[in-house]
Amino acid sequence: MGAILFVILAGLELGLCVWTLTKHKEEEKWVKNRLLVSGVQWGVIAFLLLLPIGNKGLRLGGCFVILGIRLLIDVIQFVKKRKQGAPAEQGTHVMAEGIPATEQETSTKRDGHLRGKAKTILAAVTGCIVIAVSLFPAFAFTGYQSLPVTGAYEVGMVSAILTDETRLESFETDGSHREVPIYVFYPKKQGAEKGAGDDLPDGSFPLVLFSHGAFGFYGSNLSTYEELASHGYVVISMDHPYHSFFTKDTAGKMVLVDRNFMQSVMTNGNAEDGEIPEEEIFQASRDWMNLRIADVNFVLDKIEKTKGMLDQDWYVGKDADAQLLIQILSKIDHDKIGMMGHSLGGATSVTIGRTRGDVKAVIDLDGTMLGEELSCEDGQYQYYEEAYPVPLLMLSNENHHEDFQQYGTLYVNGLVLANAKDASYTYFKGSGHMNFTDLPLFSPFLASLLGTGDVDAKECIQTVNELTLQFFDHYLKGQGEFQIQESY
Repeated sequence: MGAILFVILAGLELGLCVWTLTKHKEEEKWVKNRLLVSGVQWGVIAFLLLLPIGNKGLRLGGCFVILGIRLLIDVIQFVKKRKQGAPAEQGTHVMAEGIPATEQETSTKRDGHLRGKAKTILAAVTGCIVIAVSLFPAFAFTGYQSLPVTGAYEVGMVSAILTDETRLESFETDGSHREVPIYVFYPKKQGAEKGAGDDLPDGSFPLVLFSHGAFGFYGSNLSTYEELASHGYVVISMDHPYHSFFTKDTAGKMVLVDRNFMQSVMTNGNAEDGEIPEEEIFQASRDWMNLRIADVNFVLDKIEKTKGMLDQDWYVGKDADAQLLIQILSKIDHDKIGMMGHSLGGATSVTIGRTRGDVKAVIDLDGTMLGEELSCEDGQYQYYEEAYPVPLLMLSNENHHEDFQQYGTLYVNGLVLANAKDASYTYFKGSGHMNFTDLPLFSPFLASLLGTGDVDAKECIQTVNELTLQFFDHYLKGQGEFQIQESY
């Protein structure tokens, strides 16, 4: 849709330019026609926003605002021109003495109000650039709003921010404490009103906690959370502030990914063998993991300790949401907790599964298991000797699978899977790293920058969600068998 809109809107700009250069060269005519073109362009976007195809604020909202501002500017310019008075009419001009002007005099008068050729072309080029910038979201995003669920329940969501008073925020110097936003997806009875806790299904629900990847955010796997919730799970997706691409704190301030963290991840991830000392790479990844592991432990501990009320560590915007959260948390079965994540979040999940006795099953979505690396000396890594203790599912992209095949147990993931008590592994042919998230459906452009394959993005994430549901159904609910193919 973005390309079609650009052709239409830019075509109007070029049409105005050609019309001015060949037909009506007067400045006043251009101002009037400029206003007309701006009004039509803004009207096209406004009309699309009223339709289902265009009613995706992220895609067209910015264009609506930018073109609206330009329309306002053109209105002001038109009004100013009118107040200044119209230029002399073309044709015969009469001098003060009543003597007809010569053709040369008439031309001179008229030329004083003509719009310059270069000025007209520059205005058209500038207009096309403004349109291209304002339409970038329409090019970059698809308007994706998750996938249909297959479970019997509708899905609700409520959010909160937890403040860890035992930790100072390491990315700030103002003495503030670490804040961790959480987003709780829960099952609702069919037809239940939004936020109506009395319409929660009867019984208790397993809990699955999700950790996003580097530069990710809580909604990276929205379809996964909603699919699980529709089958009777409570899913909590968390943001890791300053690791997350964006989030908000309790003051409503936008918190963006830390530039140094981003640079560190990109540098270490793209380094050739031997280019950066292994000890330096290990220390960087250890710092990332320690922050995330502390976030997850804090959230899980708070959830397990919350009994009938939320203490001062919980920040919830509305009283009704606070009551709803209490009801949801009271229905969690603490003997049935699962952990999963993508990339760095997958690595975090694996470590949580090893170090916490209350986590019963873990899924790693294409993450290198960095937490299994205990130390690094003289370029040699030391790993856990004990077998991985809980059921583990590893889903890998094709390139990582090739590394697995080449290095076997010399690759940390291969070592962990080989020594685990109960591990399952598969890979997706033609997949890239971001194919294990919803991003390729939400923004193919951004996903391609971060790494996707030629696999069908929708089919890939649907299969990921099916395997996730089957795995947790078997290991948390004790339902059905879990079987996995060698590849998909």
